[in-house]
Amino acid sequence: MTDLPRKTFCGRTRREFLWESGAGFTSLGLTGMLSSSGFFDSKVHADEPAFVNPLAPKEPHHPAKAKSVIFLFMYGGPSHMDTFDYKPELYKLDGQTIAVKTKGRGGSKDKGRVVGPKWNFKQYGQSGQWVSELFPHLSNHVDDIAFIKSMTADSPIHGSAMLMMNSGKLLSGSPCLGSWANYGLGSVNENLPGFVVMLDPKGGPISGAKNWSSGYMPASYAGTIMKSQGPPLIDLKFPDGTSPEMRRLLLDKLRESNEEHHASRKDMHDLAARISSYELAFKMQTSAPEAVDLSQETQATLDMYGIGKQRTDDFGRRCLITRRLVERGVRFIQLYSGGAHNDDNWDAHGDLKKNHEYHAGNTDLPIAGLMQDLKERGLLDSTLIIWGGEFGRQPTAEYAEGTGRDHNSYGFTMWMAGGGIRGGQSVGTTDELGGAAVENPFHVKNLHATVLWQMGMDPNRLSYFYSGLEQKLVGVEPIEPIRQII
Repeated sequence: MTDLPRKTFCGRTRREFLWESGAGFTSLGLTGMLSSSGFFDSKVHADEPAFVNPLAPKEPHHPAKAKSVIFLFMYGGPSHMDTFDYKPELYKLDGQTIAVKTKGRGGSKDKGRVVGPKWNFKQYGQSGQWVSELFPHLSNHVDDIAFIKSMTADSPIHGSAMLMMNSGKLLSGSPCLGSWANYGLGSVNENLPGFVVMLDPKGGPISGAKNWSSGYMPASYAGTIMKSQGPPLIDLKFPDGTSPEMRRLLLDKLRESNEEHHASRKDMHDLAARISSYELAFKMQTSAPEAVDLSQETQATLDMYGIGKQRTDDFGRRCLITRRLVERGVRFIQLYSGGAHNDDNWDAHGDLKKNHEYHAGNTDLPIAGLMQDLKERGLLDSTLIIWGGEFGRQPTAEYAEGTGRDHNSYGFTMWMAGGGIRGGQSVGTTDELGGAAVENPFHVKNLHATVLWQMGMDPNRLSYFYSGLEQKLVGVEPIEPIRQII
C-alpha cells in the first residue's frame, strides 16, 4: 500500500472507496431480509402459503377417466401360458426337451423340458378372449378386460422385480405407484388414507414395506396397511388414558411449532406432512372401523364375493372392503394374493397344478364379484383395475422332474379393466412357447404411464424434486401409455 499514490486506497480514491463500501453494506442488509422471507429458496412461488396440506386435492393435468385404482397383485408370478396366454403348441411338446433360451433364478439355460399347460382353454364373451379353466367366474367378464400379453420387466428375481412393479426402480428408496398417485392428485377423503394396502394373511411379500413406501417423498404419501378383520389399522390409537382434550392439544402444539418454524421450505413441508399424518390418524379412529364393517352389506352381496366360504372368505372380504373404500374416495388400493415364500404365493417352482389351483381358487370368485359389484353401482367406469404379478413363468420345467416353472421376465401377461380402458381385447404377443414378448412388447414403465394417464396425470410431466433432479416414476426418457387399450 505504501507504493500507491497518496490520494488512493486499494486502487481507489478515498471518495470512491467510501461510496462503494457503503453500498456494499446496504446490500448485505437487503440480502439478509430477502433470505429470511424465503426469496432465494428454490422453486418459491408468490402465492404459495407457508403451510400446505400434502394430501389436499389437486387438479389433474387433463380430464381423468379413473378416480381410483385397484391393484390386484398376484405375488410370486402367475404362469401366463396357464392362465390367459393360450399356447396350443405347448400341449403338443409336453415332456420333450427342446432348444430354448431361458433365464430365471436358476440362471441361463439353452434347452429345457417343456411343461404343457395343465388346464384347457376356451373362448369367452362376445370378444372371444381365451381363458383357462382356472377362472370360471372371471371368464364371464372378459368383455370388460384388456389383456396385455407382452409385458416385460428388468429382473427375474422376486425382490428387485417386486420393487420395479411397484416403484419403477430395481433398487429400494423410490416412491411407489400409489404414492405418486396421491402426490399428484391428493386425497378427496380427509378421514381415510389415500393409499391402502391389504396383505395376504400368510404374510407380506419379499422386500416388505419397500413395496408401498413413499421413498424420498414425505411419509404421508406412503401406503397404510389395513386389515380385513379385527382393528383395521395398526398402531392407530393414542396411548391408553389420553383424553380427547390432550389429543387435540398435541395437534395444536404441532401447528404452533409449524407457525414458529423458520427453517428451510423443505423442513416446513416435512412438518406439515407430520401434522397431516397425526390429524389423519385422529380422524381414522372413527372412520376406518365403519369402512370395514361388512354387517351393513346384504347377504346377496356377501355371496357375490364368496364371503362365508372357506376358500374365498379372506380375499372376498378384502375385495368387498376395497369397493367400500372406493366409494369413500380412497385413491389407490393394493390387494396381495399370496404372501411369505414358495407355495404360500404364486411362485410355482414345484407342483404347478397344486399351486395355481389353490391361488386361483382363492381369488377367482372374489375378483369376479368385485367387477360385477363395481359395474352394478356405476363405479367401474371410474375405477381402474390392474391384475398381475412381478413377472411370468417359463415354458419349460425348472428341475429334472416335476412341473414347476422358473421365473420369466421376458414376456408375461397382465390385464386392466374399468377406468377408461377399452375391454374385450388382447394387445401384444409372446412367441409360440410363451418364452418372450415378440409383438408390441410393453415395459413396466408403459404400464405405470397408462395408470397415471388414466388418472389425469402426464407421466412425463409428473415430477418430484429430490437430490438435485426432477425425479419421475417413469424415469428420464419419455414413456408412452399403452394407447391400444385406452
